[in-house]
Amino acid sequence: MTKVVISGAGIGGLVTALALKKKGVNVKICEAESGIKALGVGINIMPHASKILIELGLGTQLDRLGIKTRCIEYRTKFGHLIQSDPRNVEAGFEAPQYSIHRGELQQMLSDAVEKQLGSGSIIFDKSVIGSCQVGEVVTISFRDGSELDVDLFIDATGLHSKIRKQMHPDEGPLCYEGTMMFRGSVETDQIGDGKTMVIAGDHDVKFVTYPISERMRQRGRALTNWVAEVRHSTPRHIEDADWRRGATLDFIKPFHNFFMHDMNLIEIIKKTKVVTEYPMVDRNPLSSWVKGNVALLGDAAHPMYPIGANGASQAILDAWSIAQCLSKELSNKGLKAYELERLPMATSVVKSNREGGPEKVLDIAAARVTGPDDRIEDLISSSELKQVASSYQKIAGFEKIS
Repeated sequence: MTKVVISGAGIGGLVTALALKKKGVNVKICEAESGIKALGVGINIMPHASKILIELGLGTQLDRLGIKTRCIEYRTKFGHLIQSDPRNVEAGFEAPQYSIHRGELQQMLSDAVEKQLGSGSIIFDKSVIGSCQVGEVVTISFRDGSELDVDLFIDATGLHSKIRKQMHPDEGPLCYEGTMMFRGSVETDQIGDGKTMVIAGDHDVKFVTYPISERMRQRGRALTNWVAEVRHSTPRHIEDADWRRGATLDFIKPFHNFFMHDMNLIEIIKKTKVVTEYPMVDRNPLSSWVKGNVALLGDAAHPMYPIGANGASQAILDAWSIAQCLSKELSNKGLKAYELERLPMATSVVKSNREGGPEKVLDIAAARVTGPDDRIEDLISSSELKQVASSYQKIAGFEKIS
């Protein structure tokens, strides 16, 4: 039997294991951490990615844990509604967009792997430091000095992938966009209908917020996830970027100039007990993700700016693609077919995110709106806004079906 191993029990690695199991391929996952911990803040699963999770039998759990996002509202810092971009089934998508706590999603996926692939399918405390291939056998080397021979190796260890570095040793440093992101989640009153994501401000100062707990919504409350983005000419912690790194509130000053009718940004930030910081970074797109019987997946293959809330979704698309391709050719041919299918699309998303993605509407408005008394409809046409939204949906792969 062909032996397939995945490195990394993040969202991409776990979904890959479930998708391969659905195709009759058993795998093992090696994870550097000592266990799965429900850490982190909120993420979004776009309709095309949630459709995959539903096909993997996870729809009921998603409904129980995550918010079915009704729409994304883009606003100016004065509170003008620039655009309301629907993201639900009623708007014509095949599946909902879910806003969910990242740690809860990861735990849900881990539990599904253990149930479907068997206890011990995830091997913890196994940090990959490299691999080499002789003939058709890939030998994986671990930090603890052990080695493992496999037939196919999928690396999903994220932004700091050592396999990517080994595959592309001349790659340059991380690319810093110029923005620091400060993040947290806190229990609050429901904002609006309790199902809306709000993105306000412009490229220099931006505030993103959305609810991430369906269970709390059922109680009339909200677990509110927020991200405060501020331009920083002198970035902090680039090469060792870690979304778990704690932050102070020295970024808060410009948000005193935001005025939202349905939320108090300063209060939300100050009530949050744990605030983390992370630089907005990506890497330049690669020309290849596959070398021999080794493949990169998710952020190991295509780290992208978190614009358009699309990073986790692209990893899920990778997982589905590699499973489909390997079910036909459980070999290098299958890996190359996956690369051929996914690399161009992921590269397009990376490049689009660098240009602002769907959030370009914020900068269009910021360039034309001068104060709270301005009327958006007098300054920006609806067709201009729709073009930005539909263009990104096409690039990212979640166009409406009706």
